[in-house]
Amino acid sequence: MLYKNAELLDGDFHLIHADLRTEGAYIAEIGQNLQDEQVTDLSGCLLLPGFVDIHIHGCAGADTCDAVPEAIWKMSSYLPKCGVTSFCPTTMTVSGETIRAALREVRNVMKHPEKEAGAAVLGVNMEGPYINPHRCGSQKKECVQELNFQQFLSYWEESGKTIKMVDIAPERPNAHAFIEGAKKLCTVSIAHTEADYHSAMSAFQWGITHVTHLFNAMPGLQQRAPGVVGAVFDSKRVTAELICDGFHVHPAVLRTVFRQLGPERICIISDSMRAAGQPDGVSELGGQTVYVKNGRACLADGTIAGSTTNLLKEVQNLVSFGIPLPDAVHAASLTPAREVGENHMRGSLTPGKYADMLVLDRRTLARRQTIGMGRILA
Repeated sequence: MLYKNAELLDGDFHLIHADLRTEGAYIAEIGQNLQDEQVTDLSGCLLLPGFVDIHIHGCAGADTCDAVPEAIWKMSSYLPKCGVTSFCPTTMTVSGETIRAALREVRNVMKHPEKEAGAAVLGVNMEGPYINPHRCGSQKKECVQELNFQQFLSYWEESGKTIKMVDIAPERPNAHAFIEGAKKLCTVSIAHTEADYHSAMSAFQWGITHVTHLFNAMPGLQQRAPGVVGAVFDSKRVTAELICDGFHVHPAVLRTVFRQLGPERICIISDSMRAAGQPDGVSELGGQTVYVKNGRACLADGTIAGSTTNLLKEVQNLVSFGIPLPDAVHAASLTPAREVGENHMRGSLTPGKYADMLVLDRRTLARRQTIGMGRILA
């Protein structure tokens, strides 16, 4: 298939006028005056890499911790409508039995990719149970577990070695040994933490390379207590997640982080729960009742409970906040793909990679089409 007349983001995230030709599931070439028997005219459109959501608990009424294949399929089917072509179903701090059941179901779904209705499943993001009980947020405090690498190894094996990321609080006992072991298996991230600057910097030296939803469920940045946020700013390699719905982090702070880190070290996530794509009302997250009003999900005490946003809305938000489109897209595609070891095949419009692509209206940024591995998904 030949896609003509679009303005596309090339592999270096420069907007160029060029043709793109696919062969089956792959991008074959990008250039001028390409030829193919099948042609799609994308006049007035942008052609972008498909988005990669590596932190998503649920959407469309489904949740990873439902631990049934139908939940993963429902998420897979819904996400292309949000510009997402691949994702990591994300667990929570729930019972060990529920975590294991969810890991098994994601593993089973990944064994049969032909049944996926839409976005590809890349593997699991395990948010918890190794968090700080004093920074649970919407996670269940009674299900928090001590850091135990041998236990995590059993989770990893139960998942069929499909865990892509595990989130921990590095100030807790046994963190060094846990990180040393886990970093050989997947990305290790700081999350739901009371870590100070020195604890965070030590964790980075031990092998942590990622920080989950920066600013949320951690101490804030202060002039004499920089905390995890200050450690990220002081680091030259750690990548930070951001939820860009306008609720979790103020637009001025988002602009500051983009200036400080650049899109190569920013990973846009949805952190969405099952109410995403659903009307306002009462929902559920990790066994706790969630109230959704005007798209904002909270527990009864007002604690933010994940989000109801998606990566397309967040990219649109960022552009409206003053972030250049190429930077916003980079942070929603190549950076997350790299963080879970998938950037060799996903995350940018590069010949040889999967034809995971998103077509937007050039003027409004409204979605026109989502293409996954060369197939129209939505």
